[in-house]
Amino acid sequence: MTTPNPDFATWTAEVQAQVEAALACALPPADRTPVRLHEAMHYAVLGGGKRVRPLLVYAAGAAADAPAERLAVAACAVEFIHAYSLVHDDLPCMDDDMLRRGRPTVHVQFDEATAMLAGDALQTLAFEVLARHTVAHQPGDQIEMLRLLAEAAGSPGMAGGQAIDLESVGKKLSLAELERMHSMKTGALIRASVLLGAHCGSMPAGEREQLDHYAKCVGLAFQVVDDILDAEAPTETLGKTAGKDAAQNKPTYVSLLGIAQARELAEQLRSDAHAALVPLGERASHLRALADFIVLRRF
Repeated sequence: MTTPNPDFATWTAEVQAQVEAALACALPPADRTPVRLHEAMHYAVLGGGKRVRPLLVYAAGAAADAPAERLAVAACAVEFIHAYSLVHDDLPCMDDDMLRRGRPTVHVQFDEATAMLAGDALQTLAFEVLARHTVAHQPGDQIEMLRLLAEAAGSPGMAGGQAIDLESVGKKLSLAELERMHSMKTGALIRASVLLGAHCGSMPAGEREQLDHYAKCVGLAFQVVDDILDAEAPTETLGKTAGKDAAQNKPTYVSLLGIAQARELAEQLRSDAHAALVPLGERASHLRALADFIVLRRF
């Protein structure tokens, strides 16, 4: 078992700081009317989270020799989509969560209507940001980036996966059904993060296909580990309510496979992700380290 090296830790901290600053600049000022809505958007986005999706944008961009200013825009777009999804997932009509990133969820801190509107506004802001700036060499590539993000967020991706998740409470899914659900709910935005980073620079089609396979592997691995942590880690470590999946009788990798086999699956997915990056050589070093982080994390 390996752990990220100090160089990776330094790079991670630098990217997280850059992304935090870029997110703050891209958000509407918190004191602009309507103030309560804008305060809720700031609360939902800033001051928390591992920024895994922005890190994947930057790591894929490094492999494609993409300019940092383009990567900052793409990273903001995917993080706004991610933040919106968390706000809506926590609502009483969805997962009804009270805690996120170690503090009250947006609907608890503000109110349900404001939380709904904050999520709506963050979703549209993601596409506004991505459309407003030049982030690709060709206009067609930028349109493709918008399409990738829209597909990842919509019914073929995150929203569709959440719908299947809600329909599956109390049911026993097969491994293939579980993988399909999570490749949509969690994996689609992770895949979009990697591909958007690659589109910010230049990369042969064959290498981009390898990146796509890597992204699908780490997307599933992320969810497998999430299921393990939900079963094993305390609320204080997770920053969100632990054990909710079991309490709500949701199908998970742990409920289907057990802890030991779920860990084996995560390790296999990590190995497959590493294998997909072999053709990219050292340009993919951060992507390799992120695969390790996703599988070995403890929160």
